[in-house]
Amino acid sequence: MEFTREIYWNVGHGALTLVPMYLLAIIAIGLLVKGALARVAIYRQGLPLNRFDQWQRRLTVALENVLLQKKVTRVPWPGLLHGFFFWGFFLLFIGTTLIVIQADFTDLLFDVKFLTGTFYKLFSVTLDLAGLVCIVMLAGLLLRRYFFPPEGLETKRDDAIMHGLLFTILLTGFVIEGARMAVTELGTELAPWSPVGLAVANLLSGVGEGGLRLLHKLTWWFHLLLVMGFFILIPLTKFRHILSTSSNYFFSDLGPKGKLVSLDLENEDSESFGATSIKELTWKDIFDADACTLCKRCQDRCPAYNTGKPLSPMKLVNQIGEVAFTNPEANLIDTISKDVLWACTTCRACQEICPAGIEHVGKIIELRRSMVLMEGEFPGDEVMTAMEATEVNGNPLGIGYAERGDWAGELGVKSLAEDAEVDVLYFVGCYGSFDKRNIAVARSFVRLCQAAGVKVGILGKEEKCCGEPMRKMGNEYLYQSLANENIETIKGYEVKKVVTTCPHCYNTLAKDYRDLGFEVEVVTYTVYLKELLDSGRLKLDAADLACTYHDSCYLGRHNDIYEAPRQLLAAAGGKLVEMDKNRAEAFCCSAGGGRILAEEKLGERINIKRVQMAVATGAPTLVSNCPFCLTMFEDGVKGAGVEEQLKPKDIAEILAERIRQ
Repeated sequence: MEFTREIYWNVGHGALTLVPMYLLAIIAIGLLVKGALARVAIYRQGLPLNRFDQWQRRLTVALENVLLQKKVTRVPWPGLLHGFFFWGFFLLFIGTTLIVIQADFTDLLFDVKFLTGTFYKLFSVTLDLAGLVCIVMLAGLLLRRYFFPPEGLETKRDDAIMHGLLFTILLTGFVIEGARMAVTELGTELAPWSPVGLAVANLLSGVGEGGLRLLHKLTWWFHLLLVMGFFILIPLTKFRHILSTSSNYFFSDLGPKGKLVSLDLENEDSESFGATSIKELTWKDIFDADACTLCKRCQDRCPAYNTGKPLSPMKLVNQIGEVAFTNPEANLIDTISKDVLWACTTCRACQEICPAGIEHVGKIIELRRSMVLMEGEFPGDEVMTAMEATEVNGNPLGIGYAERGDWAGELGVKSLAEDAEVDVLYFVGCYGSFDKRNIAVARSFVRLCQAAGVKVGILGKEEKCCGEPMRKMGNEYLYQSLANENIETIKGYEVKKVVTTCPHCYNTLAKDYRDLGFEVEVVTYTVYLKELLDSGRLKLDAADLACTYHDSCYLGRHNDIYEAPRQLLAAAGGKLVEMDKNRAEAFCCSAGGGRILAEEKLGERINIKRVQMAVATGAPTLVSNCPFCLTMFEDGVKGAGVEEQLKPKDIAEILAERIRQ
């Protein structure tokens, strides 16, 4: 027998079938396009933003994430359910497309059939199993949502529509196949190549041929109407994420990762800075709300949300969308609330885990900029005091700038004003310069460099705060003032390489300063020390150390530096016990986003929660790579009452203790 089947069996392949079928398709696609264009008009309320550059790279990113479901499957249980459902549905879509191509084009116009023989058998079994996988995965997703919902998962009418419609489409598809097979294929060699259809055919085998033909024809047209309804509903329901989330991969920020948009503060035509309304955000900020699937992964990872703060990244993004679509003149800051906006630590946990490519942090910073630059508001008087201290002394600690290099005197380190012939400029940062605990880290780093034969110089009293905490708090004006002073100072000495022990300084100098004309190479100290170790210039005597390691947000998620610190610890003899939340999923210390300057007044203290995670490992030493984190952990250890169980230390301190004499 010929291994194929009659595609329009029982419904006919004449005008009475094709005309209404294609008319329905045209209407459905027309309504889909109309609905999509209506939403595009809403997106265009926002400011322009070029996300069509580097289109080849963007297309690659989009195809990887759509076809491979890379971001979706990072959370195994629900992610794999969705991933396998997508792959199954995608195969069904391809299969349906091939059927239409053969029946209505190649066969109809050129008498060419390709769905025959061995290819048809493989085609048939693939689509059958794909449909079965879709049903099983959809059932799993339904059970998770309606019977075993995780805390915080919102279920709305759209979810019921999606589950109900998709289930009905899949089930009617198998009823159509089973009715056809019960009449034409039972007992033939071809039947086993459609195993699910065969099972349905056996269930229907007791019905007479007339009843089977009637069931097949009615279900065929009903199935077609359901599919057309599916297309119509895409722009009107959460089905839109099929288009919006896929497109959002194309519109991804291609980096540098975590870099903020610099404001043109000299633009005399600007009436305001930052954002208070939809028209002051970009179109991408509005589009993100349509791409959001309400999966709550961002909320699950958010350190603020998980310590009782009012911030939910998921809710914030959707509030922006609601304002854009229902009340575009509304004040976004009032809608979202100031407590929500000040709670963010800019840790990027939300963006890192988001399967839809949504950019949360930039939105928050734009709204903060408006509060600070236009209203002069800060989350507390202590932040205002820190800003004023920075304006006067170049640091938020309020210590005289002339003392900035005092810590280095006993080590023989000179400022560039005294001796500019150095191998590297060590950009110390405010905490390394003035905070007693972090001065020990700065000294340890210098001793390591000296042991490797590296001549280190500092700016001393000429160094100013890099401006990162001020910028993340929304004070773009103060940030740019500090940045420009630092840039001019460094340029004046013709420095070739800058090394910093502060991930916040590193991220700012290496990325944000580029907009202001800074081109010098910037290296973070963990990477630099690893290079010295690998080259043999730095030699260590390993000694056993049981420890756990904290991935700081600005070294980890902002810069993807995870291995170098661990390799340094291993070289020093460290026996690492990882916390449950590590690497890209590490829990923030609470100091990012300028929060180092602010008191934590709402909910639990984030640093205490992170310290408790470290205590749970049983390791006596908590290793950090960031002055902000170290400061928070020193405070958190006391707050948690675990001084006898856990001691925070910086990587540089551990390595310095093991310098080979």
